Amino acid sequence: MTTAREIMTPGTECIGADETVLVAARKMTELGVGALPICGTDNRLKGMLTDRDIVVKVLGAGKDPARTTAGELAQGEAVTIGADDDAGEILRTMTSHKVRRLPVIDGHDLVGIVAQADVARALPDPQVGDLLQALSTD
Repeated sequence: MTTAREIMTPGTECIGADETVLVAARKMTELGVGALPICGTDNRLKGMLTDRDIVVKVLGAGKDPARTTAGELAQGEAVTIGADDDAGEILRTMTSHKVRRLPVIDGHDLVGIVAQADVARALPDPQVGDLLQALSTD
């Protein structure tokens, strides 16, 4: 069966928990991505920061993106997947947590991201359809 390591996008860059949201937005723009993992000074994953988080929780709330840190937006423990977990586990995790991106962890090290698009390219249509339906409903 297909594993997370086989379908993930490797070489994922983090935004430091102490770096500002403005720096994160610039990094997203440079990398052409809509989300970045938030990593602490201990190099452990603290959460995910999305472009939507920046718009809603910072700009929409009247906060200054040059003074708000990425770590302030980390929400509890990040939902992750193990690098050697199979596609079924990826689908279950994305569906149960209603997330479109999963950081891929090998031990405690971030090794990549599995996005909804990666799943769509790698798995049969019925499984992808079930995932899309689960993520599209409240």
